Amino acid sequence: MTPKRAQGGERAAPGRTTPGTSAPTPGKVTLSDVALLAGVDRSVVSRVINDDPRLNIRPDTRKRVLETIEKLGYRRNAAARSLRTARSYMLGLFIPDFANPVYAEIIKGAETEAGKLGYGLMTASSEGVRQGVEHYVDLFGQGRVDGLLFAGDETGRELEQLRILRVPWVMVNRRITGTDRYVVLDDEQGSGLAVDHLLSLGHRRIAHIAGPETADTARRRRMGYSAALGRAGLAVDPRLIVHADYTPAGGRAAMDTLLTAQAAADRPTAVFVANVASAVGALHALHAAGLAVPADISVIAMHDMPLAGHLVPALTTVRMPLGELGARAVQLMAARGPADPITEVVTDPVEVVVRDSTSAPPGS
Repeated sequence: MTPKRAQGGERAAPGRTTPGTSAPTPGKVTLSDVALLAGVDRSVVSRVINDDPRLNIRPDTRKRVLETIEKLGYRRNAAARSLRTARSYMLGLFIPDFANPVYAEIIKGAETEAGKLGYGLMTASSEGVRQGVEHYVDLFGQGRVDGLLFAGDETGRELEQLRILRVPWVMVNRRITGTDRYVVLDDEQGSGLAVDHLLSLGHRRIAHIAGPETADTARRRRMGYSAALGRAGLAVDPRLIVHADYTPAGGRAAMDTLLTAQAAADRPTAVFVANVASAVGALHALHAAGLAVPADISVIAMHDMPLAGHLVPALTTVRMPLGELGARAVQLMAARGPADPITEVVTDPVEVVVRDSTSAPPGS
């Protein structure tokens, strides 16, 4: 009698060990080893691993295959898979600076999600090396990655180079006019929450240490700052806005400018800083000027990091979904075609983390 084939191609393996009763021969675990121990065809194991939506098998069979993969420690042969599919199963992530803790959170989220989807992640930065963006764009474009995530300061020229090389890409928390492939955070909402927190404490003269004038993130955070003041019936004072790069040195220089440009009577009672790294420098400048935080000036910053709670004073921040941003960018890169538009805003979770650097204004 011909053995009856089970649903979706699974079958008992004639003459083989009953599932779960024996381990494979010592050595490198193969697809056949998993199929033998799980009691299914090799094709079923392969389709389970690749999450084939057309595979129709019983839930308990899928569970048994996955448990067997975990038990044996099976790992896919990346080289063979690449030859078979003409894909590298690698993604590239380009950032401008490894020293900025914000990018560390984005990388963490992107790397974790890439692993879940069966991809590797290569990360590169132009900071501190001779090669710039063009070098890495050219390097990544030689078939080394299936897609590139841009979280840096690239321009339309680099993106055009990627189009020529036919490398799919998506911008991460940055938009360029004319592009329709980006995943961003709701920076306006985060900035609004920061200013609303200061307003709720009674502050009315609120300064803003903004990011670089050319940065898309800085523009959106400044819009959120201005909109929150407008909702409270307060006019935006241009003298209370100073642009700086997203570094401690930039934050210190910007705070020094705010303090020297204003007479003591006109000095702001609170400052919203567009980046947590800049806020570190701003706190240093206030300490050097002999001003106490928050007794003289309150400080709140965009982005929450573990280090924020260990500053003196502990820094009040707006927590933004940086890890979720990196993860979502990878998901969309893996799921969408190279010409499909990607225009998504990651909105949750966004919340104010209140610590010791904000309080009511002096004399209130």
